[in-house]
Amino acid sequence: MNQSYTDSQSLVAFVKARWHADIVDQCHEAFQAEVARLSDGRLRTEAFEVPGAFEIPLLARDLARSGRYLAIVGSAFVVNGGIYRHEFVAETVVGALMQVQMETDLPVFSAVLTPHNFHESEEHRRFFHEHFRVKGREAAVACVAMLAARQSVPRAA
Repeated sequence: MNQSYTDSQSLVAFVKARWHADIVDQCHEAFQAEVARLSDGRLRTEAFEVPGAFEIPLLARDLARSGRYLAIVGSAFVVNGGIYRHEFVAETVVGALMQVQMETDLPVFSAVLTPHNFHESEEHRRFFHEHFRVKGREAAVACVAMLAARQSVPRAA
């Protein structure tokens, strides 16, 4: 990667929900490693924890407004708990993240995932541990690519 980052502008914020923290943390760890690899260590991540997926957009907006970050990633594992429609929660969160991105002019990436079926079994936990590692790497690739694309766009004087 041929981008140059200054120390003050080399941070990517990673906001992670604490429900199913052991699974969500796989995404964060994979993201962190892949961003470091793709940027030759020039991009760093700073992690923030929120109780659940619903709280990610508000903190993402606060972080975007701070001016400290080049991009923000939100990660959560939204499962069907039988009380409400988990698809609604995931869609609402992703829509709000898009709104934050458009309002703040800062790239915001989603690794908010909702499985069709999740059971508290060793097999499902193992599968989603690995799946979130894949999604973390994919989010890192998208983040680095988007930062490069935006850097190539001429800014108005």
